[in-house]
Amino acid sequence: MVDNAGGWWTTLLLESFPGCSGLTLNSVPLHQVGMYQRSGEGGTHHRQRRSWVWNQFFVLEEYMGDEPLYVGKLHSDVDKGEGQVKYVLNGEGATSIFTIDENTGDIHATKRLDREEQPYYTLRAQARHRHTNLPVEPESEFVIKVQDINDNEPKFLDGPYSARVPEMSPVGTSVVTVVATDADDPTYGNSARVVYSILEGQPYFSVEPRTGVVRTALPNMDREAREQYLLVIQAKDMVGQMGGLSGTTSVTVTLTDVNDNPPHFSRKSYQFSVPESLPVATTVAKIKALDSDVGPNAEMEYRIVDGDGLGLFRITPDPDTQEGLITLQKGLDFETKSSYTLRVEASNRNIDLRFLSLGPFSDTATVRLNVQNVDEPPVFSSPFSKMVISEEATVGTTIGTIFAHDPDSTNSPIRYSIDRNTDLERFFNIDATTGVISTAKPLDREVNAVHNITIFATEILDPLQVGKGVVLITVTDINDNAPVFAIEYETYLCESARPGQVIETISAVDRDQPQSGHRFFFSLTAEAAGNLNFTLRDNKDNTASVLTKRGGFQRRHQNVYRLPVLIMDNGSPALSSTNTLSIRVCDCDPDGIPQSCGSENSMLSAGLSTGALIAILACILTLLVLVLLIITMQRRRKKEPLILDEERDVRENIVRYDDEGGGEEDTEAFDMVALRNLNVVRESGSKNRRDVTPEVPTLFSSSRPPPDNGIFREFIWDRLKEADVDLSAPPYDSLQTYAFEGSGSAAESLSSLDSLSMDSEQNYDYLSDWGPRFKKLADLYGHSDGGNLFVS
Repeated sequence: MVDNAGGWWTTLLLESFPGCSGLTLNSVPLHQVGMYQRSGEGGTHHRQRRSWVWNQFFVLEEYMGDEPLYVGKLHSDVDKGEGQVKYVLNGEGATSIFTIDENTGDIHATKRLDREEQPYYTLRAQARHRHTNLPVEPESEFVIKVQDINDNEPKFLDGPYSARVPEMSPVGTSVVTVVATDADDPTYGNSARVVYSILEGQPYFSVEPRTGVVRTALPNMDREAREQYLLVIQAKDMVGQMGGLSGTTSVTVTLTDVNDNPPHFSRKSYQFSVPESLPVATTVAKIKALDSDVGPNAEMEYRIVDGDGLGLFRITPDPDTQEGLITLQKGLDFETKSSYTLRVEASNRNIDLRFLSLGPFSDTATVRLNVQNVDEPPVFSSPFSKMVISEEATVGTTIGTIFAHDPDSTNSPIRYSIDRNTDLERFFNIDATTGVISTAKPLDREVNAVHNITIFATEILDPLQVGKGVVLITVTDINDNAPVFAIEYETYLCESARPGQVIETISAVDRDQPQSGHRFFFSLTAEAAGNLNFTLRDNKDNTASVLTKRGGFQRRHQNVYRLPVLIMDNGSPALSSTNTLSIRVCDCDPDGIPQSCGSENSMLSAGLSTGALIAILACILTLLVLVLLIITMQRRRKKEPLILDEERDVRENIVRYDDEGGGEEDTEAFDMVALRNLNVVRESGSKNRRDVTPEVPTLFSSSRPPPDNGIFREFIWDRLKEADVDLSAPPYDSLQTYAFEGSGSAAESLSSLDSLSMDSEQNYDYLSDWGPRFKKLADLYGHSDGGNLFVS
C-alpha cells in the first residue's frame, strides 16, 4: 500500500489464528505491481507502487469463550515499532462486533457470531500517522467470513404430511415425498447432508434415504381391515453419522376404497304385509344388500328377476341409503290374490375389473308380499262417466245410469246420492237404488252447457264407506233463440248522401250454437220493403249493408228514420226477429264526419246515450219530488196564520236580525219609523216592555204611500199590544209585517202566454234556420211539419 502524502511503503500482514486446530491460513506473497512517482526539491523521484492480494479472514461461529476471539493482524512496513503509526478499522460490524488494537493492528471479535444470520462481513483497514492523523497507507478492503459449524438440525417445513393411497396397491407404490432442510452451510463439510429413515410405520411403508420418497412395503393392504396409518420419518445430517443432528415429521396415510367386495344380502328371504287399500306408487317394502365398500363402489342396482308380481311391483335404489324400494304399480285386491313372491337381485353399479376374480359382484334374495284385507268403499264401474241430454228435455227425462259395487266379500248393497255442492241449483236427481240420473229442472244450454256432478255411493251396511264417481253431463243445443243485432247501432246519414251509398253494415248474433255453424239471412220487413229512402243488401257472409235509395235528405223535414230489419237463422225450425235500425240525418263536414244531428243527437254525439239521458232525467225528477216534499213539510210545521179571514190575500214577511240591543234605556238601536207610518195614535192602557227597541224596516217604499185600510191597521195594533203585554216571551222583539198585493196593474197583464190564442201578425218561421239551439222555439212558434216518422 502506498501513502500518497509521505511516500512510505506499508505492508498489511495476514496471520492465522494460532489456537484453531485444523484451520490454516495460507501465506500469500506480496507482489510489486507498479511504481509510485513523487516530485520534490531535489528533483523527480520514481518509486515502484505495490498492491496486495488478500485472503479471507476466518472466524468460527458460535464461539462461547470468555475472552474476545482473535481474528487476525494488520501491519504496515511504515510501522517501525516507534509508535508513530495507528491502525483504524471501518465497515460492517466495526467497533460493534470487531475491534482493532490501534498500536499492534490485532483484530478481535467481541460477540458471538451466527453464520445463519450473516455469513460474512466486509471491512476497510487503514494506517494513519498518530500525530498528524494523515494516512500513511491507502485504505484497503477485506472480508471476514464466518466459518460454519453443525449447529442446525434438519427441519420438515411442510410437515406434518397427509397422503392417500388406494388399498390393495402393489409393493413400492409411491405414497408421498417428504423434504427436510438444514440451515448449515451445504458447501462446507457434511453439516447439511441429510439422510431419511422411517422410525414408525414398518413393515407397511418404507422411505428412500436420499430422496425422502415414502412407498408401500406390503401387498394387499385392505381398507376394510385398517383404513389409516401413522408414520414417523426422521431426517439426520452429517450423512447419518454419529454426532449428527436430526428432525422428525409425521405422515398420516389413508387407504382409499376400491371395489374389491361384492354385495350380499344379510338374509336370503324377506316377508312383508301390504294392505290392499294402498294407492299406486306407494312404497310397500325396503330391502338392502350389504357392501363393505364405500362411495361409488357401494352404489347398488336392483331388479326383479322373476316371480308372480313382475307387472305389479317395481324396485328402484334409494340414492342416499342404497336400499331397494319396492313400489306398487297397480292396485291390490285381496279377494283376487292374497300374496306375491319376488326374486330380487342386487349388483354393484361400478365394477373394478381387477377384482372380478374375487367372485360375482351380485346377490339374490326372495321377497314375499302378503296382501291384507281392508274394508274398501264402493267402486264405480267407471270413475268418470259422460252423458248427453238435449236442452229441450222435459223434467224427469232419464239421462243415464251409473253402477257401483262393494269390492269386499260382504257385498253390501249400495245407496246413490248427488253431491249437491256440485249441483247447487238441483238440476238433476238420482235414484238411490238403481243409480238412474234424470232431470229435475228445465235445462238451458245457453246458461250452462256442461254440468260436472259428483255421485256418492254409500254402503248400506257401513255408511262410513263412501265411494265417489264423476259424471259429466253435456247439454246439446236446440234452436230456441232468434238472432238479433250484434250491437246497438248508431247510424248517421249525411244530408249530402248520394243514392246507393252504404251508410251501415250490420251483423247478427245468436246464442244458439248449431253444429254446422251460424247462417243468417237479412231482409227488410214487408212494411218497409217498398220505402223510397233505403234498401238492404244481404252480403251472404252473415252481414248486410244498408244503402240509400235517394239523396237530398234534410233534417228540417225529418231528422230520424226507423228502418225495421228482419233477421232469420238457418235452424230447424228457423227463428227470426225484427230489429229496428235508427238512422239520424246529420249535417256533415266535407269528409263526411257528422257535425250536428239535431237536439237529441247533439247530446248523443257528446257522449250521452239514450240510457244515460233517461237516467239523468230520472235523477232530476227525483230531486224535484224531494224538494217539493221538504217544502210541504216545512209549511206544515209553521203556525197557523194570524189572520182569521181566509178570504183576504195576506203575505207574511219575517224580519230576522242579529243585534242584541242595549236594554231598557236603549231607544236608538232600532228604527221605529215602520210603526209610526201606521198613522195610529193610541195610548197604551197597560204596562209596556222596554227591554229592546226593535229595528223595523220600512214597509213601503217612499214613492208609494201605504194603503189606508182600517182592518189592516187594527190587526197590526192588536199584534203589537199582545207582544208588549206578554211578559213570558223571550227578551227579544219579533215583528211580523203584512201587506196586500193590491187590485192589479192599470196596464193590465203584460204576459205573452196568451199570444198564441190571439191573431198575431208576427211570423216566427225564421227560427228554424237558426240551428238546433232554437229548435224548441221554432216548434212553439213556427209552423214546421217536422217529426219522427216511420218509413213507409
